[in-house]
Amino acid sequence: MERHVLANQESNTVNVVPNPVTVGPVKIGRGEPLALIAGPCVMEPGDMTLRIASRLVEICGELGVPLIFKASFDKANRSSGSSYRGPGLAGGMEVFRKVKAETGLPVTTDVHETIQAGPIAETVDLLQIPAFLARQTDLLEAVAATRRPVNVKKGQFMAPWDMKNVVEKLQDFGAAGTLLTERGTTFGYGRLVNDMRAIPQMQATGAPVVFDATHSVQLPSAGEGGKTSSGQREMIPPLARAAVAAGCDALFLEVHPEPERALSDGPNSLRLDDLAGLLKTLLRIREAILG
Repeated sequence: MERHVLANQESNTVNVVPNPVTVGPVKIGRGEPLALIAGPCVMEPGDMTLRIASRLVEICGELGVPLIFKASFDKANRSSGSSYRGPGLAGGMEVFRKVKAETGLPVTTDVHETIQAGPIAETVDLLQIPAFLARQTDLLEAVAATRRPVNVKKGQFMAPWDMKNVVEKLQDFGAAGTLLTERGTTFGYGRLVNDMRAIPQMQATGAPVVFDATHSVQLPSAGEGGKTSSGQREMIPPLARAAVAAGCDALFLEVHPEPERALSDGPNSLRLDDLAGLLKTLLRIREAILG
């Protein structure tokens, strides 16, 4: 019986065309260019966030890649209570306003609590739901009520087809558009694995699918005696190439000029200087599969 049900779920991925989602000037979905959601894991002190955003504009502008800038104002799920979390809501929105004013980019960030949704939506163009909170109905309702598009990261504990319920919730609550992000599935205690079938399976919900190539290489609680996450940065390009070949609509990458010195998720962040080369490869793959 379980095998029969699974076969039916997988067969529903055929000939489904996801509805494009508009984020500022960027359109994500079938028939649109491969888009990029990128930035540092967390907003760092000083001008680091703006420096990264400006460099991303240069790289993506040269390659014609639509870009949404990503950064977290508060890393609410750090492994240790003593880890750096970011500037907080007020400080983070001030940083985003500066980034938008100086670069013209649309921006995205995580929403962790229902009371954050309204204040964040006043500045942020795309509201993101962290993977651990993908099934939180009250949170989904709150972000949908802002009438901003929403990007939901698939829970590490969820099957791809389970995200259909998430999409339906957001539609019922009146969201302005839904993206789903694949970021790996929990395997044992020490790593995440990616099943690229998840990309067409989640596209079958009618939502465009983003592939998070950096959190997918995270090794949870593997650094500093379990107080921080580690990662396998060298695995980012192979996974990104596979995801684009599987037909993802956008790519999510955390980047940093010096990942070894990043204040969060350095081991699974892509070195900023390596981004252009990777994007060139991904664009060639995209062109090949679209024929």
